[in-house]
Amino acid sequence: MIKYFEFENEVEKIEILLNQLKNNEELNFDKIKKLKKEKDELYKKIYSNLDPWQKVQVSRHGERPHTLDYIQSIFKNIVLLHGDKKYADDHAIVGGLAEIDGNSVFFIGTEKGNTMETRIKHNFGMAKPEGYRKVQRLLKLAEKFKLPLISFVDTAGAFPGKDAEERGQSESIASSILQFLKTKIPTISIIIGEGGSGGAIGIATSDRVLMLEHSIYSVISPEGCASILWRNTQYSQEAAKTLKLTSADCKNFKIIDDIIPEPYGGAHRHPKKQAEIIKEKIISIIKELKQISIKELVQIRKEKYLNITSEI
Repeated sequence: MIKYFEFENEVEKIEILLNQLKNNEELNFDKIKKLKKEKDELYKKIYSNLDPWQKVQVSRHGERPHTLDYIQSIFKNIVLLHGDKKYADDHAIVGGLAEIDGNSVFFIGTEKGNTMETRIKHNFGMAKPEGYRKVQRLLKLAEKFKLPLISFVDTAGAFPGKDAEERGQSESIASSILQFLKTKIPTISIIIGEGGSGGAIGIATSDRVLMLEHSIYSVISPEGCASILWRNTQYSQEAAKTLKLTSADCKNFKIIDDIIPEPYGGAHRHPKKQAEIIKEKIISIIKELKQISIKELVQIRKEKYLNITSEI
């Protein structure tokens, strides 16, 4: 059963009542219908007015679909590719070839995992240098075969451990950003959950950057910001407001290009419907980007990110 947030208490009460009435569904038909309508209206009201901290909570929901969930729902004929051909295969980054709407594409993404076992395997979506070098390798392969690349972003940030720093974490992220900037193919990035710091930017420097409505994109987590500014993580809610990390904020600051709507109740309650919405958006943008010459596409991309940095 999907867990409820504190701000969903009223919905949870209705859900409990509905479960109690299910045993005599025919006798309680009208009451069930009324309660379901009331539940839908509550979801609409709640999810139309989420504050930044509530969006942080939704973006981290344990049942929220992750990269592999979307890859399996959106694409066909999936072929996973592994390793950076230099050091190791970083399971925090997944990537490969697939088909969408009759088009061959490359995909990459940060994978958090859905169970404790898979979360440990994927290092909670926190990539090491070999992960970003895998990204660069796949970008070069995509460029070689002249295929679009779609990246899915869902990470609290790059792995901050000693071994990652020793192997050149910062350099690998910077090189990944550079490769994205100069690659001669259409690129699309979608922030599906958390977009944390350089760990996210390393795979999100694309022609089109999109965010799911209740995802977040920030230079630091609210908890990290609170511990620096106030020296107390109890100020995380205040930090979330200050960071301007919501999809609406990022669209307003022109950090992203568009917002992908989520069904009321969030992507974690409607994973199939959310995957369909994302799929339609990807197909539409691929068609749009293919109308632009590669030379012009690369130039527009470079100007786009230069403008962001100059405004900051």
